[in-house]
Amino acid sequence: MSNALTRTDFNFKGQKGVYHGKVRDVYNIDDDLMVMVATDRISAFDVILPKGIPFKGQVLNQIAAKFLDATSDICPNWKLATPDPMVTVGLKCEGFRVEMIIRGYLTGSAWRDYKNGCRNLCGNILPEGMKENQKFAEPLITPTTKAEEGHDENISKEEIIAQGLVSKEDYEVMEKYTRALFKRGTEIAAQKGLILVDTKYEFGKRDGKVYLIDEIHTPDSSRYFYADGYQEKFEKGEPQKQLSKEFVRQWLIEHNFMNQPGQVMPEITDAYADSVSDRYIELYEHIVGEKFVKESGTDLAARIEKNVTNWLNKR
Repeated sequence: MSNALTRTDFNFKGQKGVYHGKVRDVYNIDDDLMVMVATDRISAFDVILPKGIPFKGQVLNQIAAKFLDATSDICPNWKLATPDPMVTVGLKCEGFRVEMIIRGYLTGSAWRDYKNGCRNLCGNILPEGMKENQKFAEPLITPTTKAEEGHDENISKEEIIAQGLVSKEDYEVMEKYTRALFKRGTEIAAQKGLILVDTKYEFGKRDGKVYLIDEIHTPDSSRYFYADGYQEKFEKGEPQKQLSKEFVRQWLIEHNFMNQPGQVMPEITDAYADSVSDRYIELYEHIVGEKFVKESGTDLAARIEKNVTNWLNKR
């Protein structure tokens, strides 16, 4: 099995603190910059799986960097540089406590809720008689609260503004950016024979301006279907061939794990971890349209430390 980076403990010049997320480790530099390390950790159902996925961090970081560059004309984003294949350095912003999820199709958790009788999805009223993986007439924005621990909760635009989580003015900017980013992502995916099914965006604020932050259009934040065969599979009620983290969730469900009380995480074998790695690389090559080049290095942490330190010293 290839090397996987599941933990970091750097001490960069000017470092004020570090936040270890489910997948990314974020280092605060002088309260001005963020060094975001995309590790090889993988999470599902709000729990980190016990084994890392080789090259997953590189895949996520490089896809996100390419899409941040490809959408910088739509809205300002935090990215300044990618000094290492697993690292993005950018502007430190004050993140909003909501995630902007936008859905083009009824699938995933939205379908599970719909199947259980939900017809009001974050203030969006859904018609009766919809089927799994059916396309919405217009993409729906279904925000969630951004929980420090545990599950994120669905919330409506009205509730967000009423609770003071985001001002009306800032929310409307985020909403406008979300729709424009999803439109661009959909167009890029279509050029590669893919359907961008749904995704999430995170925003923050710096000097009074709203910025797009974190990752964008990666398999951790998005779901893709293959366009070829979508309609036939939909009409037959068959599962779609997809490129996203959903296949990991489905594998866990098949092994009776949804992070509910009493459930036990199934064993993640080296062979399964490598198969997940192959799926992430497959998505990279499809959505980017380039061969994925595996970065060498048995000591990933040492490589990252060297590359980031060199960048920080030159700025």
